[in-house]
Amino acid sequence: MKLKNILIFALAFTLSSNIVFAQEKSLREMFQNNEAIIYSVNLRTFNANDINGNEIIDFSLGETSGSFINAIDRLDEIKSLGINTLHLLPITPVGKIKALGTAGSLYALADFTNLNQQLSDTQSEMHIKEQAKLFINECHKRGIKVIVDLPSCGAYDLFINRPDLFVTNDDGTPYIPSDWADVRLFKVPDNNSLLTSDIFILHKFFISLVQNLGVDGIRADVATIKPYIFWKELIKYAREKNPNFLFLAEASESWIKPASDKAYFTDYKKLLDAGFDGYYGDYFELKNWHSMTDLKNSIQQREKTLKKYSEKKSTIGSFETHDEKSPLLVGGENYAQIIIWLNATLPLNPYYVDGFLQGDDYIYPYSNKKASQTFTDDEYYYVHQGQIDIFNFSRKPGSDSNTLINEHTQAMKLRNNYKEVITKGKFIPLSSDNDNIFAYQRKLNKKSIVIIINRNLANSENVKVNIKSINKKSQIEFIKNKNNRSLIKSTFKGDMKPGEIIIISINN
Repeated sequence: MKLKNILIFALAFTLSSNIVFAQEKSLREMFQNNEAIIYSVNLRTFNANDINGNEIIDFSLGETSGSFINAIDRLDEIKSLGINTLHLLPITPVGKIKALGTAGSLYALADFTNLNQQLSDTQSEMHIKEQAKLFINECHKRGIKVIVDLPSCGAYDLFINRPDLFVTNDDGTPYIPSDWADVRLFKVPDNNSLLTSDIFILHKFFISLVQNLGVDGIRADVATIKPYIFWKELIKYAREKNPNFLFLAEASESWIKPASDKAYFTDYKKLLDAGFDGYYGDYFELKNWHSMTDLKNSIQQREKTLKKYSEKKSTIGSFETHDEKSPLLVGGENYAQIIIWLNATLPLNPYYVDGFLQGDDYIYPYSNKKASQTFTDDEYYYVHQGQIDIFNFSRKPGSDSNTLINEHTQAMKLRNNYKEVITKGKFIPLSSDNDNIFAYQRKLNKKSIVIIINRNLANSENVKVNIKSINKKSQIEFIKNKNNRSLIKSTFKGDMKPGEIIIISINN
């Protein structure tokens, strides 16, 4: 081979190699490796403009609700927070009959094949699907992936048009699952007719819809109420088009029975068997945990389960979700800061709801008052006080406080500096002499970080923690809350203020 041809071949090989190595990670790969930092948003409120400050959007006054188009204006802010994944609460059309709230619940699905017109910018000449594509493209330009929610149940409006899709009572009325008054339970047939059933075909329509928009994955709402074979075949269908399409299940170890008498129940292990890449876990139980044993058991049980799979699987930091009361109401800012640091340092994908980092307690003054205007048959502003509003055209989530954003910024800096340790390192529970203390170590090779948290939000605690892998040559640094503290040999000992968090770096 002539020298010129050799050089050309070598250059071409180098360029092609660079393309391969520079290829951006898929959301699925990021999630499997605990690298997805997820921010959950209700687009209807995400960038709403409440001019008069009464927290409800009055369109007659020129106020605007959130849309695909005005959501783009917040993407740089989201990127600056270190967020690399947006979880969009449902963007499908919502029911207006027998509804909850004046805009309709996001989870009362009225149509599998279209997008919610409430999210359209009426000033734009683009079709709503084009608007959605533009928004998702703008996310991708900033390195932000997108997950879309798949509601588990249907609106009464859909029942009127397609009663055959629903479980019914003896009198022919649609069955209401659990206490979810705004939705009705879908009827999923047995295995023999599943793949040809209309309900399965409609779910395939939904997958095609969001994949055509460029979405990177879905979060399956209450995934437990559909059978294993349903999810296995739907996941197979989605991945025939995009092998890296993420599936996240709303499921938990603590969910051990059906949500309702007539509903299926598929536990989280069977959902993982069906092809889901991850699930919620039981981190929302944090408010009920009072010792390191609770945290240790939760993590170790999860790690034991996930190790059984040949493909990597993971969880999200489900400490606060749209279904959970604001951490600020549960335990104040100290409790919220604990959630931030647990998200940043545990073996999981951090997860936040829009408004949490901005200090929102989701207390709405209009709660359950009669509305001056409604777009459904509900004349009242129905809300779940303390949870982000998913029922009305309401204000953008947030407050004037920067405390939690500053804390999150510190936590993300640590996570970036110790990315390999946090995403790949071992989780090592540490022994202490105080049940109110969370203490654990994340270790990879010769580097580790130690996290010590006073779970007592009311009182200071005296604590002694025994730390692993320290020797005479170890370089030790207090990254957070040093306060003249030190280690004596391999032991931390001292008083900790209510809710205090201490981070120690060890380099051997």
